[in-house]
Amino acid sequence: MTGATLDRPARRTLGVGAAIVLVLVAAAVSVVVGIVRTSGAPDVAGERVAVTAATPEPASVYVHVFGAVAHPGLYRLEEGARVVDVIAAAGGLNPDADESAVNLARHVTDGEQLRVPIAGEAPTGGGAAPGGASDGRVNLNTADAAALDTLPRVGPAIAERIIQWREDNGPFTSVDDLLSVPGIGDKMLASLRDLVTV
Repeated sequence: MTGATLDRPARRTLGVGAAIVLVLVAAAVSVVVGIVRTSGAPDVAGERVAVTAATPEPASVYVHVFGAVAHPGLYRLEEGARVVDVIAAAGGLNPDADESAVNLARHVTDGEQLRVPIAGEAPTGGGAAPGGASDGRVNLNTADAAALDTLPRVGPAIAERIIQWREDNGPFTSVDDLLSVPGIGDKMLASLRDLVTV
């Protein structure tokens, strides 16, 4: 009698434990089935199709490089490319190129025309001086620190801030964007407005 009495609670405990395990397994199966069912999106006929994330194409810029490079021409590069990347795409510098006249670390902008001069060559009408526009204004998107430093009231510190703003925020879309550069206010912008371009 005593052995039979002890056996019943053990069986009852085992039965309750098995029931709990079965409930947990059923819940897990339900969750997995729900995930599998929602992994595809229904198409027009009601069948499920796989959903894949499209990888966006990187933005690109077009740069026309000419002058003392191996293969002058129009090149397409990824956004964020620098002058050194354009020159590499054009086959590198010619032996007679004036490398010091080109800022290799500068970011290029879409639609830019980059002229690499020959050593000792003066800028000609065939292309603007580095950082300059054909009308003599300084291009805020292509000018290096030396070109920006030629502007009135712009010293080396402000020139570096302009370049840093351009690198952090992308190309200037308007001359008025200069107001976003630390140290440039309305009066300074007024003095620069006719001397710069984008």
